[in-house]
Amino acid sequence: MAEHNELGKFGEELAVEFLQQNGYEILETNWTFQKAEIDIIAQKENILAVVEVKTRSSIEFGLPQDFVKPKKIQLLVKAINEYVISNDLDVEVRFDIIAIYKEDKEYKLDHIEEAFFHF
Repeated sequence: MAEHNELGKFGEELAVEFLQQNGYEILETNWTFQKAEIDIIAQKENILAVVEVKTRSSIEFGLPQDFVKPKKIQLLVKAINEYVISNDLDVEVRFDIIAIYKEDKEYKLDHIEEAFFHF
C-alpha cells in the first residue's frame, strides 16, 4: 500500500476513535454511492455527521481542510441524500471535516463542525 494510503487509513482510525470518545455512534466507514465515498457517517442524538477526514504529514502546503474541493462536496451531498432516503432516517445532516496533521513529532486533530453547507 502506498505511504499516503497508509497515512489516510491511520487518520481515519484516529478520527473514528475521537468521534467515539465524544459520544458519536459510528454508522459507516468508507461508505460509497456511485462515485462518492464518505469517510465516516456518525450519529450523535438527532445529528447525522458526514465526516470527511483529511490527513497530512505536514501543513507546509496548507491546512488539510483546504483540500476539500467543491466537486467533493457535491458528491458528499448526493451520497448522503441517498443514505438518508434508503435508510429512512429523520435526522439533521451536518457536514464536518476532521483535519489531522503532524506537528513536531505528534499528530494534531481539528474537528470542524459544519465545515460547509450544501448548496
